[in-house]
Amino acid sequence: MNMRPRKHQWLGLLPDALVQTKGSRHDHLRYLTFDDGPDPTYTPPLLDLLARHGVKASFFLVGQKIERHPKLVERIVAEGHMVGNHSYSHWSFKRMTTRKKLDEINSTDVLLSAFDGRPHHRMRPPHGYIGADLLCYFAMHRRSFVYWSYDSLDYQDRPAHVMVDRLRADPPSPGDIVLMHDDSDRARDALTVMLPEWLSDGYAFHALPQEAR
Repeated sequence: MNMRPRKHQWLGLLPDALVQTKGSRHDHLRYLTFDDGPDPTYTPPLLDLLARHGVKASFFLVGQKIERHPKLVERIVAEGHMVGNHSYSHWSFKRMTTRKKLDEINSTDVLLSAFDGRPHHRMRPPHGYIGADLLCYFAMHRRSFVYWSYDSLDYQDRPAHVMVDRLRADPPSPGDIVLMHDDSDRARDALTVMLPEWLSDGYAFHALPQEAR
């Protein structure tokens, strides 16, 4: 199982100000990121777990779900986590026009702004697809995408102990941005086991920084 995707290595050649694939290695920091929420079933117990261990994370939220579950977004922001943009519909950008992609991003930014007052948010495109048009647009407008350097593979329908075994055998390294999801209980179940172990080993987890403007 490849938890460090090679297909994203070329993105590491781009400036961090445009595409971030790794975070700071200072003080053994790692960065937990959760896609596809907020979810009324799975996000609250995940937030409970993070709060219990004093861990801050980053949540890349889907616009349609933001509209349905605003109280969850309020809680995520209130508890000190970063909220990012994961498009409005979560449809792949691969076959969308540039205008449609920007509509998806801008409408979600507007929704998120109601919670944190920021006009723009870090962007993670659904299914990881950007396209040259968005890269150019973001470069011109000094905006940034966030990818990941460590894939937890929590979207695979496997028992929790399988994921725990993988995380123990090949844990995230300092600076890794870890891809997880809060639309199922798999990430939470694995982190219930792994967070106490990692923290006792000296790991630290921070939220990613927001855009400067």
